[in-house]
Amino acid sequence: MNLLAKLRIDPFLLIMIGVVILASLFPCEGDIKTAFQYLTTAAIALLFFMHGAKLSRESIMAGIGHWRLHLLVFASTFIVFPIVGLGLAVIVPKWMSPTVYMGFLYLCALPATVQSAIAFTSVAGGNIAAAICSASASSILGVFLSPILVGLLMDADGSQAMDTLNAIGSILMQLMLPFIVGHLSRPLIANWINRNRKLVNMTDRSSILLVVYVAFSEAVVEGIWQKIDAFSLFMIVVVTCVILFIIIVFNTLAARLLGFSKEDEITIVFCGSKKSLANGVPMANVLFPAATVGVILLPLMIFHQIQLMVSAVLAQRYAKRLSMK
Repeated sequence: MNLLAKLRIDPFLLIMIGVVILASLFPCEGDIKTAFQYLTTAAIALLFFMHGAKLSRESIMAGIGHWRLHLLVFASTFIVFPIVGLGLAVIVPKWMSPTVYMGFLYLCALPATVQSAIAFTSVAGGNIAAAICSASASSILGVFLSPILVGLLMDADGSQAMDTLNAIGSILMQLMLPFIVGHLSRPLIANWINRNRKLVNMTDRSSILLVVYVAFSEAVVEGIWQKIDAFSLFMIVVVTCVILFIIIVFNTLAARLLGFSKEDEITIVFCGSKKSLANGVPMANVLFPAATVGVILLPLMIFHQIQLMVSAVLAQRYAKRLSMK
């Protein structure tokens, strides 16, 4: 564990890689596949029920008055990211397959992650109240905005026709409804959640792993490893690093040009550069055909790890600068 901490490798990512290997060697098929698909639907509903139950109204209200900061974070998440994603079209299909590119478009349309954005903002000495509000609002808005953005991006690029209204309806029923029910149930189960956070987090992560296993099982049956070679994986890593660099530079320069304090700049950088694996994995399972979900999730999985590694370094640098004042 100490070695993983030094290398800044998320242990959950290693488990996820293990699940991908398991799906590659032993994909679920036939009746077992059908049973897993029903189980996955239930797991996704439980995941978003827990998301809603964990989100307190106090955290939503905290920092809500800092509207300029939130607008910049939302612009980065839902405008700048998609524009960068569309710009990647110049390297398709020479350096990237169309399906992998769809994965990057999907990545760019996702909301920000909540936990890691707040955690890194705290470590770096940023505005924690604003980070809680901004990241939480981004996560909620993403349930509505991300399907629309995915449809618009793929229509603009011509990658894949998508029934956006049907996708939004599916998202509302499978994700947003459990989220709302969970949040309304919070007065009844908040104390239990607070006492059993380890169990709740384990349930969250188990749900994600189950979705990844089913998605990659379908992808393996469809021949994912004949479509994704070592060069493709290398290009995903390179493009991911480029996207993250562009977004971090944009957020840093925008925060300074608009006269934000250093604490607010930290919040903008960390909240505006994250993409949510917890929202992205189940949402992909709803939005895309089963045969393509595995490939589409690859950029998100790699981006998740790289954003954690880069954020850990940035947070330490910000913390040192603030301590020297």
